Amino acid sequence: MFKKTDTSIAETSVKRSSPAHTLISRDTEVIGDIHFSGELIIEGRVRGSIFAEDESDSIVRVAEKGTVEGEIKAPSAVVNGLVQGNVHCSKHIELASKAIVVGDLHYNMIEMVLGSEVNGKLVHITAEEGGAPRLSEGAKPVEQLGLADSE
Repeated sequence: MFKKTDTSIAETSVKRSSPAHTLISRDTEVIGDIHFSGELIIEGRVRGSIFAEDESDSIVRVAEKGTVEGEIKAPSAVVNGLVQGNVHCSKHIELASKAIVVGDLHYNMIEMVLGSEVNGKLVHITAEEGGAPRLSEGAKPVEQLGLADSE
């Protein structure tokens, strides 16, 4: 009888430590910057910048009808709606088939599905800027592939 109460207390504390999920629903408009941790799902409209707290598992998801008018800075993002502003993802970004990004995209790893659109620059983040190193230290891509001119 008492053990059941003890177990429920332990389960409650485990649930609190799991990442938080935040939803901005279809009929919601947020004006101002958002600072979050865990998962942020945007089905409505955000007029302001979005910043993930320094947590490696944080992710922003912009749904098909979702729009963001501002900058996004998060480790990971999945975009299937409209983003008007620069996007910075230190880990991974996925652009689904209906994604439109009007701004520069700073990424470490990128996945683009046929139909997605980027109206801006694609900028790869180097290890010094917070991204994972993709090439061996000190070697240029041309040298690594053996494409350097042999003179």
